[in-house]
Amino acid sequence: MKLTISRESLLIPLQSIAGVVEKKQTMPVLSNVLLEADDNTLTLTGTNMEVELVGRVSPVHVDQPGRITVPARKLSDICRALGDEAPIDLALEGDRLHVRAGNSHFTLSTLPAEHFPNVEDEPESFRLELPQKELGRMFDATAFAMAQQDVRYYLNGLLLEVDSGHVRTVATDGHRLALAHFDMETGCPEARQVIVPRKGVLELARLLDDEASPVTLVIGDNHLRATVGSYTFTSKLIEGKFPDYNRVIPRGGDKVVLADRSTLKNTLQRAGILSHENIRGVRLNLSPGQLEVFANNPDQEQAEDALPVDYQGESLQIGFNVGYLIDVMNALDDAQVKVTLSNPNSSALIEAENDNGCMYVVMPMRL
Repeated sequence: MKLTISRESLLIPLQSIAGVVEKKQTMPVLSNVLLEADDNTLTLTGTNMEVELVGRVSPVHVDQPGRITVPARKLSDICRALGDEAPIDLALEGDRLHVRAGNSHFTLSTLPAEHFPNVEDEPESFRLELPQKELGRMFDATAFAMAQQDVRYYLNGLLLEVDSGHVRTVATDGHRLALAHFDMETGCPEARQVIVPRKGVLELARLLDDEASPVTLVIGDNHLRATVGSYTFTSKLIEGKFPDYNRVIPRGGDKVVLADRSTLKNTLQRAGILSHENIRGVRLNLSPGQLEVFANNPDQEQAEDALPVDYQGESLQIGFNVGYLIDVMNALDDAQVKVTLSNPNSSALIEAENDNGCMYVVMPMRL
């Protein structure tokens, strides 16, 4: 294999693929990136057996086609450290890859391309095209609520639901729930639900731009495949049954509070400084026209704060994990936030004042 490529053309896909490749691997080849040069195109592939990312660069001057795997992070670090002036020459000589640019020369170890695992192909069951901007918005609005290492493995991911008129993303860790939807004609004859693992969600979100150009999603029984520009991303799906999110969304709350989102977020952050560092509890006292926030900790320290709100109902005292509330404030981008409550033992429903297709449910705490 022998080829010449500009630094920028190689560095951009390498950095994306290095994010997929785990630092510590049980199989040495999984720390490598697969390079395939042919027909004036260089294809780069990285995988951790759960997700796979393929990037294509063309045109590339290929003198000699070939396939080999090299350490992903080392090649990425080398490209980042080189200057833009000189093109990069990659040449496979024996079992070493030589990287030359200007006066710089690096020799990298390799492993045979045959050792590199491929994500198996499977028949697609449904294909969907939607704007990158919208899928990115839905991921941003919900991914923070995914569980991290829950024994209920189906919570360590994001539900992607497609029916004839909507695409939805839903995430929950058992204490809070985030839902976002996008209205569009999908052509999906019956509702489909798949659970994308946490790593897959975070890596795919990185590829999405804030633009209207489409991302193509191919949903199979065991994999989700996304095509974004010159990248093809594949993720295994989590087997299991996601909780019925409709049963979690509280209905019929009679206490509706309108507040300035930025002011509420700042008030919660200030009070949260003196909350118990493990349970992060704060108490909210709601009364007509005002919301008071209280926090204390085992060191007998306490915080009290208040903000004006648009509310004309009965008084209510209720406790929450302050981190969960702040996460919701960060996910919303409206100036005004609407909080619907019913009693101290019922979850809060939080939305933007002007419906933006997102809703959040936060369970209360006993304090």
